[in-house]
Amino acid sequence: MKIYGSFTSPFVRHCRIVLLQTALPCEFVETDIQQIGKISPTQKLPLLIDGDLMLTDSSSILKYLREKSGAVFMSDLYDFELFNMSNTLMDASVNLYVMDLMDNITPEKSKYLQRQQSRILSGLEALNEYDFEACEGLTDGKLRLACFLDWGIYRDMINLKQLNNLSRFLDSVREDINFIKTCPPM
Repeated sequence: MKIYGSFTSPFVRHCRIVLLQTALPCEFVETDIQQIGKISPTQKLPLLIDGDLMLTDSSSILKYLREKSGAVFMSDLYDFELFNMSNTLMDASVNLYVMDLMDNITPEKSKYLQRQQSRILSGLEALNEYDFEACEGLTDGKLRLACFLDWGIYRDMINLKQLNNLSRFLDSVREDINFIKTCPPM
């Protein structure tokens, strides 16, 4: 089994954490955005290949890894909503980041990107009201959110200074050994 990805991607990081948690044997192949375009039909990271199986989205990869290890993936609706809301904000943030990086287009130049930026801000405000004790342990919904928040701060895309609940949440997840082991390089 191989996973293609980058050390900075929040989507890939979540998969790497699950691999550490489950101790499934897997080769990590560091890949950039240009290289993945030659391998994956969706031209995005991560990509998992296990024999004849090819999975091109982190959500299906996570489901596969959890179930391969004998666990259930996303059985709690509250946690599933947290996972999906985090995905929405992460996708919007990645759009902003990549558009600026590759095309030098910022929200000031694009109504679409303004909407993405607004979505991120309103989503963060809603998540700041979230009851993180509703689901016990470090669930996949919580991991997804923590990977997004840490990446957003790493890439200077978000600021948690006024979002105390999210800030406390991220501080607590940053103590997890597997979260520490998968921290993006500085």
